[in-house]
Amino acid sequence: MALAGLLLTGQALAAVPSERRGKAPARAKCARCHAIDRVSSSGRAGAPPFRERRHRFPIEMLAEALAEGLYTGHAEMPSFQLNSNQIDDFLVFLKTLA
Repeated sequence: MALAGLLLTGQALAAVPSERRGKAPARAKCARCHAIDRVSSSGRAGAPPFRERRHRFPIEMLAEALAEGLYTGHAEMPSFQLNSNQIDDFLVFLKTLA
């Protein structure tokens, strides 16, 4: 039983660097308008908090958009593109908000 607890703790600790790396682009590109945590309000009216993303569509569906580059119809949202490792980390981060 104690071994199972150690394994789970090890798995949780292993996820931390990926989550941290995934939060970096969210902090740099998105946090000005969107809440990127579990409790804060978004800084811009109408900008949904990241924790609500999973209610709108599956998080995995973002992978293609992030690889091709996110572009929107309003100038305030920066366009950006992530590589495959950054996408994996970003999705890990988003899943922690669920």
